Amino acid sequence: MDLALLRTFVTVHRAGSFTRAAALLGLSQPAVTSQIRMLERQLGRPLFLRQARGVTPTTIGDELAHKAAPHLDALVEIAETGLDDESLLRTLYLAGPPEFTAERALPALVELTGEDGQGLALRTSFGTAEETLEGLAAGHHDLAISTARPRGALLTATTLCDEEHVLVAAPRWAGRIGPENLRHRGAPTLENLPVVEVHESLPFVSRYWASVFDARPSASGTVIVPDLRAVLACAAAGAGLAVLPRYLCGEALRRGEVIALHDPTVPPLRTYFLVVRTGTLAMPHIARAHEWLQRAAAGWG
Repeated sequence: MDLALLRTFVTVHRAGSFTRAAALLGLSQPAVTSQIRMLERQLGRPLFLRQARGVTPTTIGDELAHKAAPHLDALVEIAETGLDDESLLRTLYLAGPPEFTAERALPALVELTGEDGQGLALRTSFGTAEETLEGLAAGHHDLAISTARPRGALLTATTLCDEEHVLVAAPRWAGRIGPENLRHRGAPTLENLPVVEVHESLPFVSRYWASVFDARPSASGTVIVPDLRAVLACAAAGAGLAVLPRYLCGEALRRGEVIALHDPTVPPLRTYFLVVRTGTLAMPHIARAHEWLQRAAAGWG
């Protein structure tokens, strides 16, 4: 059986679409279709059911993928290991949310870049979870950090870490609100107070209100800026309340630039995932970065 046909088959199986598989393989869609038909003729059985949106594997298709994929991934690993000489600079294309990637991921990966042009070269893109996963699926990135767990067989996700969210404000707002008053009265204490957020939909504030107060925020955003670091700066300057990841506002809390307004028994958490295209962890430079980030995340408080 032709290994090229099997590689195309496994890629289609993981991608769930001839079009997406063609993009990943660098082939035209008719070429992918032709290769799948050729493999089906050789086996004498259909491997996929064609649908309006993509394809669904048949029972035979699933069985073949289950048997063939690990061996194809192993061959990729052998080929890539042979290329992975210490003197060879490999490039990792990383994508993720700007704040977490800048504050957490990149500092952890810098140690892999090495010296004298050896090790790992990094190319980074920022985007939303949807944009990041779409780019990864299309082959634009090697490794993605996402707050959404992807569906389907094309992408494989590993839990990286959780971040705790904190309700903060500048000291003058904290003094006006009174943390004790907030603890006893809850969300009504915060009605109509100014809010700093990353989007008009108030994603961080809404999630916090729903989780802690079982309510919706009544205020609209006073300052909307699409970067959590800017949200922190505005909150510290007195623009209003904000909900921020603790890792991002920890230093500002210690310096007293912002005050934590509430200490819920169960603080809201958001989970980050490390995501790769299924099978690409056979490539040593991707596997090394993936392992390094997991190791670093174990020490993130």
